[in-house]
Amino acid sequence: MPERRSVITGLGLVTPAGIGVEDFGAALMEGRPGVREISLFDASGFPCRIAGDLPDFSARKYVPKSYRKSVKVMARDIEIAVAAADLAFRDAGLATRGVEEGEPVESKRLGCNIGAGLICTDLDELGMAVSQAVTDGRFDLRVWGQQGIENLTPLWLLKYLPNMLACHVTIIHGCEGPSNNITCGSVSAHLSVMESVRWIERDEADAAIAGGAESKLNAMGLLRQGLLGRLVTDANDRPGEACRPFDAGATGTVIGEGGGLVILEEAGRAAGRGARVYAEVAGAGAACDPDGLRVTEPNVGSMDLAIRAAMDEAGVGPEDIDCIVCQGNGVPAEDRLEAEAWHAALGDAAGRIPAFAVTGSIGSLFAGTGGPALAAGALAIRHGAVPPTVNCTSAAEGVGLNLSDRARPGEIRCVLTGAFALGGQSGACVLRKV
Repeated sequence: MPERRSVITGLGLVTPAGIGVEDFGAALMEGRPGVREISLFDASGFPCRIAGDLPDFSARKYVPKSYRKSVKVMARDIEIAVAAADLAFRDAGLATRGVEEGEPVESKRLGCNIGAGLICTDLDELGMAVSQAVTDGRFDLRVWGQQGIENLTPLWLLKYLPNMLACHVTIIHGCEGPSNNITCGSVSAHLSVMESVRWIERDEADAAIAGGAESKLNAMGLLRQGLLGRLVTDANDRPGEACRPFDAGATGTVIGEGGGLVILEEAGRAAGRGARVYAEVAGAGAACDPDGLRVTEPNVGSMDLAIRAAMDEAGVGPEDIDCIVCQGNGVPAEDRLEAEAWHAALGDAAGRIPAFAVTGSIGSLFAGTGGPALAAGALAIRHGAVPPTVNCTSAAEGVGLNLSDRARPGEIRCVLTGAFALGGQSGACVLRKV
């Protein structure tokens, strides 16, 4: 066991089911659905017209007054991350450049690692500029360089760089320690937590903010996922029931927007200041598909290897695990492969250990997926209950996981969470009660 261990002292959640740890925690345990009709743009021409969106959301209330003008150059992904960071630091009771109340943390010892996606440009904004470079019905690159590009603001590109999530968070909160961003789809948050734990182990930081955020809820995101055949198209009239992780009636997933960030602290430091500790990150692991990147076919990126690596580092076996946090996208082929990975890693115990997934409530958040999953695992330990899996009323044949659409109370000391990305990467973390 490393001398410098990492514990979770703060949770920042921005999800379709709830914003903030209390609201999200209540929605988690109640099985409250957050999928609804898309309100951010006109989706009437799409086969799937529902999603886990964030109506009336803005980062303005989560940044200092002096920084509110900068919200204008934040894509929605960035706004989600900024809001989650503010909520996480406040929940941890840490004072930063952007949060006045709490225990101060030295800037040079504060790291930041946030998982992000490839941010889609504002189509109305870009389309208006492109239309100015059309000559005789064709796009003219010369005219674009002379006048079309002039219709974009000088800071336009800074809204769409994936590293800008971490960039704005570090500026607002004065994080001068190690900084990084990871763009590995739905496994990004797990990988960011793993790397942040390593920083603390190596004494490069005393605390770090990690997790992920993304919004694919735009016309291009909806189109791409639809063309991949991953979206449910037969439940537009009943959005709350649409995404059905591991369920026999599952026909696809729905897009969600949001994410979650956690505050990691060196265990001794957290104890010294009397911080509330949700859980220790006792182990973490990662793996990938040995056959390389594959996006157009189901693939869980050797997730069983990532799970075993996390358990080995934590020094636990299947008999020590009290709860499993699955990903459960609701895409039948993906759910089947994920279930196989859990069985390959845990053997017969995979069918006995209580398991759950949050995707049925909030949709698939892509790079934002792992943050709420990790937070859900930490809250399961705190509340002493396994949350329900929303919309899993009858498990699909061959799944063989111990799922329920109702909360199950009981002491939880060790939680195993796993995630995978479409391209063939995976990650896992073991959370342990302190």
